[in-house]
Parts: sequence; C-alpha cells; structure tokens
Amino acid sequence: MISLIKIHWFNIYCVTLLKFLQADNMEVPIRIISSREIIKPSSRTPNHLRIHKFSRIDQINLDNAFPFIFFYNSGADKNSSHHLKQSLSKILTHYYPFAGRVKDHFSVECDDYGVSFIEAHMATNVSEALQNTNPLLLEQLMPYKPHELITTTQFNLAVQVSYFGCGGVAICVCFRHCIADAATAANFIKSWSAVASCCGINTDAIEKDVVLDFSSIFPPEDWSGLSTNNNFEELLKSSSTDTALKRFIFDRSKIAALREIIGNRPTRFEAVFSLMWKAVTSARTEGDHFVTSFPVNLRRKMSPPVSDQCMGNIFAALMANWPLEETINYKDFVAKLRELSSLLNDDYVKKAFPNGWTLRHMKNDAGRDDTKSSRRRIFHISSCCGLPFYEADFGWGKPNWVTILQAHNA
Repeated sequence: MISLIKIHWFNIYCVTLLKFLQADNMEVPIRIISSREIIKPSSRTPNHLRIHKFSRIDQINLDNAFPFIFFYNSGADKNSSHHLKQSLSKILTHYYPFAGRVKDHFSVECDDYGVSFIEAHMATNVSEALQNTNPLLLEQLMPYKPHELITTTQFNLAVQVSYFGCGGVAICVCFRHCIADAATAANFIKSWSAVASCCGINTDAIEKDVVLDFSSIFPPEDWSGLSTNNNFEELLKSSSTDTALKRFIFDRSKIAALREIIGNRPTRFEAVFSLMWKAVTSARTEGDHFVTSFPVNLRRKMSPPVSDQCMGNIFAALMANWPLEETINYKDFVAKLRELSSLLNDDYVKKAFPNGWTLRHMKNDAGRDDTKSSRRRIFHISSCCGLPFYEADFGWGKPNWVTILQAHNA
C-alpha cells in the first residue's frame, strides 16, 4: 500500500511539474524509462535462412524508418509486460529478418541479434496524448526517433510500451523500411497482438513462410561508389527542421458528401487525396511543376498473387505530372489516379524497373536544378486504409487511435 501511495504522489508531482514547465514553453521529458531489453526469437533461425536478400525496392528504402503508435484506454495489468515480451519472441521466429542486422546494401544477416524493447511510465493520462498532437509529447512514446534507429543502433525493429497513470497503454513500433512496408507492419502488429492475447501464446493461427525472396523479381543494384557524389548524398537526406505535424479530422458525413460531389463512387482515400491535392496546388506559384506520388500494394497484382501476409517492400510508387497551366478538378483527379492504378498488372510489375533504372533515376534527380524557371514540387501521400492496424487487439480491445509519425530518411 505504501509503495502505491508513493507512485500516486510521484505521478501527481510529475504532472504538476510538466504543466508548470509547459506554461513557460520549456521542453521537458515526461517519461520514465523502467527497463530496456533485447528480445530474441524464441527459436534459432535455421542456417539456410541466415541471409535475407534485398530487392531493389528494399534498397531504395535502406535509410528510412517509420514508427506506428497504438493507443489503448485501459487493460494493462501486472502480467501484460511478460505476455508482450513472450509473444514478441514467438512472432519473431516467423518475421526473423526483424531480429537480424543489415549487412550491406544487398542483404540482412538473420543472426537473431534481437529487437529493442523499452518500457516506460508516463506522467500523464492517455486522453491527453490522444488530444495533444504536439510532436514533443508524441516523441516521448517512441523508442527511438526514426533517424536514430538507422544511425545509432543496429536494430531493424524497436518497441516502446508506455504505461499511463490512468491504466492506458501506448505501444510504439519503429520499423526499418528496408525490411518492411506498411502492409508488413500492419500484419506484423496484428499477428503479434493475436499471439499476445492468447493465454497459451499459440502461433498456430499465424501464417507460416511470410518471408519470401523477391530479389529475383526486383533484382538489387550495385550502389557502390555513390558516397563520393555529394548531391546524391543530399538527395538521400531530409531535414527535420522543415517538417510539421498536423492532424486533420474529417467527419464521416463530410467525406460522404465529398464522395457524392466527385461522383463515380470514389474511395475514401481518393476523395480525401483529391481534396488535399486541390489545397496544395492552390498555393502554387508561377513556374511550379507538381508531381504527385503514391504507393500501391503489389501483392494481389502479381501472377500468381502473393499472400497479403508476405514480408518486405512489395509496392510500386506511381507518379503523375501536373503542369502549371493544367487545372484539375476533383473528378478528373480521381480519374487520373484510377488510370494509373489500372496500369499495374503482373507484366508491369516485372518490367517496372529495368536493370539500372533506379540508379539512373536517382542520379538524374541529384543533378536536377530546381532553381530554374520550372520548379518541380513533389507531393507524396500514402494511405493505411484497408490495412488491419485497428485489428491489433493485445487482449485489451481494439486501439482507440493508431497513428504514424514522420518517417525519416537518414
């Protein structure tokens, strides 16, 4: 009882101190790290699976990482920590490249090094985190900032479980992008939560053989020698000082009304994408040339289709050019998106990146001078609609909110 009273008053002290410092616009850490561990797969990876080859799409994302945060209002108890770690160890036997280390530009050494697992206690309530999108607050829920995962650790995956004073929980999983795309992330979390919610830690329902070799379909390229190209290095880096985090909540009825205006039954993604695109292009200035880029999942477009559970970067980034003088309305924009998506079939998938195409394309970008009369503005957008993120039930019910923070290019 005495220890519980101490924890209670400690939480009150931390929350009071936090509010006092925030009133003076001071940055303050609000988490207390209680443990740091490395979780290894529950069984050893066989020798014939020790090297996982990168595909060309994996290579493009070598220096990227992205974090997802799952918020739960309540449910954690004294056994939660044990179940989370034990189930994570079990599921890593199926997603074993996460527990390995990047060897070079061509492969991951699946040596069962393990993944980072951090537990923290937050001096605030989960409701405050849900209502406050201040990046400084959300960053406290991350095991590492994305660029730190790439530059200062050897981990391909890192987890932080944050316990709130109200009984709520936030689970952040930071993925190294050369190992996984968003579909992989969603299925990994869903599988992990399914195992965690089973008292017996049963993995029978989890699909086996989720790791396939796509290097034969998307052969990797030799990027050696590019480090001498300063422009190319700058292309692979992004500045975190030029980014902003904003959350826009679209009411269901408003999205329905927008879909009605566009006509031809657009998806939610198509409707919101067209609205955002119109807002972005309305702010363009003379000489701007806009390019939009969005990823498309290739798993079901291949012949034969591969399982939705397959691990890796199995997507194509479609791009559309929009000259300054061309005015696009909602309906035309959605029609353009569908036209591009319809081009994706098995033949396109296997011919999309001729040998050396990626390298030439990125070198051309590095040498591009956007200060000339025609300035290219690239608008990247991605959607997690249709992916099973909200099915991640660790035994506490489905998450109240799932968000992805800024992916970082190191």
